[in-house]
Amino acid sequence: MTTIDFETARHNMVEYQIRCCKILDPNLLETLGSVPRESFLGEDVKSLAYMEGRVPLPCNQEMLSPLQEGNILQALDLQGDERVLEIGSGAGFLTALLAMHAAEVVSLELHPELAEMAKKNLDAHGISNASVSCANGMDAKALASLGSFDAIVIGAAIEEIPDEFLNMLNANGRLVAFVGSNPVVKLVRISCSANRISERTEIIETLLQNIEGLPEKREFVF
Repeated sequence: MTTIDFETARHNMVEYQIRCCKILDPNLLETLGSVPRESFLGEDVKSLAYMEGRVPLPCNQEMLSPLQEGNILQALDLQGDERVLEIGSGAGFLTALLAMHAAEVVSLELHPELAEMAKKNLDAHGISNASVSCANGMDAKALASLGSFDAIVIGAAIEEIPDEFLNMLNANGRLVAFVGSNPVVKLVRISCSANRISERTEIIETLLQNIEGLPEKREFVF
């Protein structure tokens, strides 16, 4: 049985997937190079932890790629005092990375199995400033009691960003989301001031699963 050298794989990921794509912040590179991505995954998929492609998770979900995660972190430019909302906890890996660069992370996960997995992973890695709740992050009622945030991450493809998220941003807040539908999905950074979009920047074009839990559109029959 072949033993995988995860430390070397992690180093190669940083050098050949992250740094070469102009993600150069030394703090981010240090974080990505130190947190064992494989330890957030089940035994059956640990060998895929540092691949550029799809890494499956339970509930027919998948882990964001290292490059997607790196771009999210770079776009948010967290300084350590922010309150962050994450929609889609997955296995909790990006949740942990966000928590290492922010004051507090509130993460919502639709699938109970993944929510439990993320909680266990965060506890195992000593992450105490991040909470995971099993809730539908696309449900306005679930968002209503959460308060406001300095940064928001929507971790799946969505055709348009609901106004509820923009209204939850504090002054000078920023939101990062995957906007569009396959095969054209773009990672977008939105800066807001006084609940209005002040800047919108497209970062990369990518592929990603569509978000789940969107409210059904009512159709009227006359």
